[in-house]
Amino acid sequence: MPPKPPNPIDIHVGERIRMWRTERKISRITLGEALGLTQQQIQKYETGTNRIGASRLQQICSVLEIPVSFLFEGALGSPPAESGMQDIVDFMQSEEGIRFVAAFSRITDRKMRRGIARLANRIAEQTGRISEA
Repeated sequence: MPPKPPNPIDIHVGERIRMWRTERKISRITLGEALGLTQQQIQKYETGTNRIGASRLQQICSVLEIPVSFLFEGALGSPPAESGMQDIVDFMQSEEGIRFVAAFSRITDRKMRRGIARLANRIAEQTGRISEA
């Protein structure tokens, strides 16, 4: 009998764990060590291959310093995220988003960070005008 496919909620929660783990610059090895698990077990959680029990979910969120509810935002059957929040979540789950946030977080100069944010806003405004035309 072929293996049962992962539940969509388990996949969603796993993706959110990966997103928050990478944003916090925590490796699978480090997270696994904090929980007494292997890197492979963390990977299985992140892909939704293995389900996460409630107590383990609480432990993961404690290490990542996030509320458990963050992992379920945007999941099938959950209340819709705030306006615009889903766009942010989608971006943060993308490869580009992860790379951008990792690079941006390494910039320590506040003026430079503000300048990059202003530049991104200008580009977004220009892109919006072009697509609306």
